[in-house]
Amino acid sequence: MMFRKIALTLLTATLGTSGAYAKKAPKFEQAHQLTSEQAALVQKSIGQEKILIKAIQQRTPLVETYIQDTRPDVKLYQIPVGDQYTLSRVDFGKGFFDKTYETKDSANKKGWFKGSLASITGITKALGLDKHFTYNPTGFMQMMFLDPTGFDQQHYVFSYVRREFLGSVRTWVFDVHPKVAGMGRFYGRIWIEDQDGNVVRFNGTYTGPKSEDDSRYYFHFDSWRMNVQPGIWLPVAIYVEESTRDGEKQVGLKAQTHFWGYSLKLPTRDSESVSMKVDDAEDKSEDSTDVSPLQASREWVLQAENNVIDRLEQAGLVAPLTPNGFETTVLDQIVTNLVVPNNIALSLPVHCRIMLTDTVEVTTVGNTILISKGLIDTMPRNEATIASVISMELAHIALGHHIDTRYAFNDRLMFPDESSFRRINMNHNDHDNQEAAAKAQQYLDASMYKDQLSTAGLYWSQLASRGGVLKALNTPKLGDSLLKTDGTPWMATIAHSAPKLNWDDLAQIPALPLGSWLKTDPWDDHVHQLNAKLYAPLNPRDKMPLEVTPVYFRLQRYDEAQSQAANAAAAKPNPGAAAPANPPAAGDPPAQPTGQPTGGTQPPAGTDQPVPSQAEGPQPQQTGGTPNPQQ
Repeated sequence: MMFRKIALTLLTATLGTSGAYAKKAPKFEQAHQLTSEQAALVQKSIGQEKILIKAIQQRTPLVETYIQDTRPDVKLYQIPVGDQYTLSRVDFGKGFFDKTYETKDSANKKGWFKGSLASITGITKALGLDKHFTYNPTGFMQMMFLDPTGFDQQHYVFSYVRREFLGSVRTWVFDVHPKVAGMGRFYGRIWIEDQDGNVVRFNGTYTGPKSEDDSRYYFHFDSWRMNVQPGIWLPVAIYVEESTRDGEKQVGLKAQTHFWGYSLKLPTRDSESVSMKVDDAEDKSEDSTDVSPLQASREWVLQAENNVIDRLEQAGLVAPLTPNGFETTVLDQIVTNLVVPNNIALSLPVHCRIMLTDTVEVTTVGNTILISKGLIDTMPRNEATIASVISMELAHIALGHHIDTRYAFNDRLMFPDESSFRRINMNHNDHDNQEAAAKAQQYLDASMYKDQLSTAGLYWSQLASRGGVLKALNTPKLGDSLLKTDGTPWMATIAHSAPKLNWDDLAQIPALPLGSWLKTDPWDDHVHQLNAKLYAPLNPRDKMPLEVTPVYFRLQRYDEAQSQAANAAAAKPNPGAAAPANPPAAGDPPAQPTGQPTGGTQPPAGTDQPVPSQAEGPQPQQTGGTPNPQQ
């Protein structure tokens, strides 16, 4: 898509009596002279930018960009009309110092990331995400840098604006423009934190070859960095927004780019050979019983499951488990709320994990339910909606729709071997999905959520309503879509039970914008529930279901953030009963039942006997982690 600005006509002024000449208007606003203190902070920031570039060159983060094309709408201001998605793992150590940069709709032939293109296409190709991609993904990644080759006072003019707090971090704000016209020079505003001189946010665009604002080449963006480790600030998110007229139509786009996995190392085959020492282990081999063929088959499935989960976690695609985190205190408890009243017999406990992608998808790997961050983020804050998704995956497990056991052979999952990674098959076929949907409806009808299913159905209806234009968002990369190939939801009965979608009914919240539930730690990939105030919409434009929105961070310094996290964990209210500090992974021996409800724990497993009655085992309960958005 090409965005063009209407050229401004510069009027010439006639000076003198003998002739006239055109006086060239200044491109940039006159800069204010910096004080010695301001100049010292600017110089410190220039040095910190060089340190940041060296730090990034040692990392291989994942980079996810999701783009929504938009058009104006009378009622909703603007609505999405198409989308695109790309996922990359980039080795910045291979270089990004080419100064030339192609137009944003050109092929990836040159650019600042020329040396990294092979790495950029790694995960993208492995997941089949490179098909029909028309935007230049490196152009979105470039926005994590101000200017990696020339950010200094020889190339830029700095003008002080004010002081401003971004969260608890005090910053000094400067307007910046290049002294000399050139391709790819930054033009906009920067925020410099006052302790070490790190640029923590910059907002603007890059200059074209002739003018200061040439959108034929660059979008406008808002780029954020975070203090991820002591003394280390790294890029975490970028928001892009652009709009213009294309003939008689006004067109635009909104996009988010997220970075995570900074502590990941490039996977190698050597990483597969791991030795483990267990201290104080007691040999009880003589007490072991023989393994039956049925149990051996289950162990084989479990081995395949563990191999896949471990590989995806090492690749930065699945979040590590957080003790007492969202997965155990909310998602696992919802599993219990479905298992107990339905007396579902399970060979092993069922647990939930979070895929870190923004795509709306879900699947099962053995007895582990994988739910994408994008799916969690866009669901309204009520347990019934989450339960409607989990119930279908629980049905897959109960019906024996397990992962292909060929992955019990670990050599099939040697990442980053693209052909092996591409062959990971974690999606279910249509027959299995149809069967699971019917069984899931039975589970919900017998659960504590049976009277809330019409509310849950709103999400499925909204997903189907926008599924036709948000195809990339609803195209699974690893698992199953919630929609059939014809665009109708798998849980059609729930969707049909929902009231009609009504934009004017402000109490009706069918779906939320992306990023509404969870945040990802960009350093270690753990996910945490947002600690944000909930606001009821004031008008239909505030709903923004499944949409991209601007990003904004209340920045904290690393030590302060760690201290607050520790205090929050210590003071966190108990949602029923505390989950274990180290929740057992799928396949671990079940803990002995205590007779008391335990959040995030299934009934005792390991036998083929029916699940204990509600009076004997864990009880269904509200998790306490899903407040009503109208509060």
